[in-house]
Amino acid sequence: MERRILLIVLDGLGDRANPSLRYRTPLQVARTPNMDALASRGSCGLMDPIAPGVRAGSDTSHLAFLGYEPYEVYPGRGSFEALGMGMELKPGDVAFRCNFATVDENLVVKDRRAGRIKEGTAELARAVSGIEVDGIKFIVKEGVEHRAGLIMRGEGVSERVSDVDPHEEGVRVNKPRPLEPGAERAADALWEFLLRAHEILKEHPVNLEREERGLPPANFLLPRGPGRAPDLQPFGEKWDLKAAAIAGVPLIKGICRFLGMEVIEDPRFTGGVDTDMVAKFSTAVPLLERYDFVMVNIKATDIAGHDGNPEMKVKLIERADEAIGETLMDLSDVVLVITADHSTPCTVRDHSGDPVPIMIISEDVRRDECTAFDEISVARGTLRIRGTDLMPTLMNLSNRAEKFGA
Repeated sequence: MERRILLIVLDGLGDRANPSLRYRTPLQVARTPNMDALASRGSCGLMDPIAPGVRAGSDTSHLAFLGYEPYEVYPGRGSFEALGMGMELKPGDVAFRCNFATVDENLVVKDRRAGRIKEGTAELARAVSGIEVDGIKFIVKEGVEHRAGLIMRGEGVSERVSDVDPHEEGVRVNKPRPLEPGAERAADALWEFLLRAHEILKEHPVNLEREERGLPPANFLLPRGPGRAPDLQPFGEKWDLKAAAIAGVPLIKGICRFLGMEVIEDPRFTGGVDTDMVAKFSTAVPLLERYDFVMVNIKATDIAGHDGNPEMKVKLIERADEAIGETLMDLSDVVLVITADHSTPCTVRDHSGDPVPIMIISEDVRRDECTAFDEISVARGTLRIRGTDLMPTLMNLSNRAEKFGA
């Protein structure tokens, strides 16, 4: 009998030994009785989202998990971010992911996330959207918190320009450079747009009010990850599965929408630490009555890693475990997967190439000796796979795989 598949991705869950946690990982420290109980009923192990040592992005890892070879199809993160925000990508458009950031009068970055601004970004985006430079139109739309999408539209625009975001604070923003002949016009127009937008943003009422309140103004856009929409086979066609996804961050929603998956919207499904995990999981379970494959992304654990806050990461892991305990412990005829898209060690404050823990639970899966779900305990398990191995593995365990050969 064919089984349905539920994939839970705890974003950035993997970590490294942390001195403040007595050289344990947040997942080792967290009380996770429900995930531990599930681990004892399944196959556990470690997974390299892309390949050993490769620092995976959330976009490339999710593409791999869904069965697409990232090295062959990855178009750049910007296009997926824009799609996830509901922006329309036309043929020839180049899209960037952006941060609203705080810079000083010398364009030195003071805060890459403008204090994780949560209000007023829609007004800021509208104020700078529609600017034209040298026949190229720039379209801006707000995302979650400090995030935004930027589309560069015009004849002959190129995605081969360097990131403006320096990816650190205390340094000047990068002037975009052409990365190949023919990209000079796009790089020059992008820089001119950003300077014009900066003049508008720094005098915008939203930012003036923030400064009066002692908050960092969102006075500069930091674009990075330019890309065009790729040409990919829809997920449902590729695997013969009717699929749905639950996520809060535009990037993941954009990937899933582009692949033809149904994205379930709910204001409780945020891309922040305030996301309602119980609501996400309890929504996913009944979806399995109508869909063959459901994926749920929880961003919160990744945020704690980027913030370098192991104590917060422990608490968020425990919240996820409680939500799993309320909703996912007694599924029948379902292949349940719990894993991460990459490691985000609190000591690094960014993605790393460390493998991530994974467990797969179904009625007749081969049970190994793992009784705890953390990076060290699962190393004794039966699984050692790459991200692109995940869908074939799940197709097999759900009794949906086609026979190869006679």
